[in-house]
Amino acid sequence: MTNSELYVGIMSGTSLDGIDVALVDLSDDQVRLTGTDYQAYEQNLKDTLLALHQPANNELHLAQITGNHLAQHYAGAVTSLLSKYGVQPDQIRAVGCHGQTIRHCPENGYTVQLGNASLLAELTGISVVSDFRSRDIAAGGQGAPLVPAFHDKVLRHPDIHRVIVNIGGISNLTDLPTRAPTTGFDCGPGNLMMDAWCMQHQGKPFDDRGKWAATGKALSSLLESMLSEPFFSLPPPKSSGRDLFNMAWLQNKLQGGEQAEDVQATLLELTCRTIVLAIQQHCAGAKEIYLCGGGAHNPILSNRLAALLPDCKVLTTNALGVDSDYLEAIAFAWLAQQTLHGLSANLPAVTGARHPCILGAIYPA
Repeated sequence: MTNSELYVGIMSGTSLDGIDVALVDLSDDQVRLTGTDYQAYEQNLKDTLLALHQPANNELHLAQITGNHLAQHYAGAVTSLLSKYGVQPDQIRAVGCHGQTIRHCPENGYTVQLGNASLLAELTGISVVSDFRSRDIAAGGQGAPLVPAFHDKVLRHPDIHRVIVNIGGISNLTDLPTRAPTTGFDCGPGNLMMDAWCMQHQGKPFDDRGKWAATGKALSSLLESMLSEPFFSLPPPKSSGRDLFNMAWLQNKLQGGEQAEDVQATLLELTCRTIVLAIQQHCAGAKEIYLCGGGAHNPILSNRLAALLPDCKVLTTNALGVDSDYLEAIAFAWLAQQTLHGLSANLPAVTGARHPCILGAIYPA
């Protein structure tokens, strides 16, 4: 194995839009982003992944075949990244690959991320670290969110209480108080409900910059019904995903006759309100809010958050020198390094695990 501390992080999240890859230099206990690339999912792969979130005939076979396809896509993304920056595979210590979540059921003691790490190692010739969530769940935790440990390392300020809000398919936050331990948890739906509604009614995978939502108005009765979901009042630690928040969940809230743009506006308001509720209830005294993930590109959403949090500065993590689009990919490169160095990478205060754990399974090249 190479002695290099150059890693590749791969992240494909609940938004199901594609693959973020980051080339990260982790030598000397520093985190330096040295390259990035993005590979979009084709629609048929996205459709298959969406279908696998629900029980179906022959789903075990389909999941394995899809895992192989994902490994091929991940390998292509890694090859593209290394070629783009003139780096050879033998210069990379390991690939940290989150995989694609299709089930997340910590209450039943399991989580499923597809990606066939063995095939990925074979195709790239690079060792792979994956399956980061299972060890935390085995120790009684939620297995999510895992990125707060990375936020704690690179984004904490000694004198300023910060909150990092990742708005991907699901929104989650990391609380970085100045005189208390780091905590974090899932807040609720981020983009996934808005994306699904936009695809159904506009034929587009997402609402570009929130322009469609801006044409509607939030419906107070629908918002109240959505906010009554018990998940929102659960105390941390907690995590969620498409197992709860999906189109069936939304259809159960609709009365019929709502204008599509008003539902979109209400879904955006739901994302904002649940983030703000989480900050107000569990991050008292926060002064700076930093956004990352796809939602950071939605000015209607970010401006609404700023309006609901008038006592806080609301910016993206770019203001801290960390690319908001690739923060999670960078984090999984760091998580892979923690695994190879035999260091714990979960925060029990975040996930609810009984103790710190070394996360991930290693697939040598």
